[in-house]
Amino acid sequence: MPTLKRLKPGKRMSQAVIRGNAVYLAGQVAEKTAGGSVAAQTAEVLAQIDALLAEAGTDKTKIMMATIYLADIATFGEMNSVWDTWVVEGETPARATVEAKLVAPDYKVEIAVIATI
Repeated sequence: MPTLKRLKPGKRMSQAVIRGNAVYLAGQVAEKTAGGSVAAQTAEVLAQIDALLAEAGTDKTKIMMATIYLADIATFGEMNSVWDTWVVEGETPARATVEAKLVAPDYKVEIAVIATI
């Protein structure tokens, strides 16, 4: 049975968990741009995802599923304006986008992904 490898483990959660050829990322939120625009937060979160995936030995072209949480679904277009320039055409993952109350009012977007290695 494959063992688990945890990236950036914390008291409450790990930022990523690798099992076999799969990597599961925790929901990523913007720290530097918290309180800023959805576009700025989306760009920061996607950069964090790139970094975590690289640390796990993979990249965004291997994302199988993305779940995007927006504090206000009216910002769907703003988020997509950044997402669409980030994803690789022909390598887009399955995706769900929902409106949700996020853990802090300054967070406007949270993204969790599952990828292969």
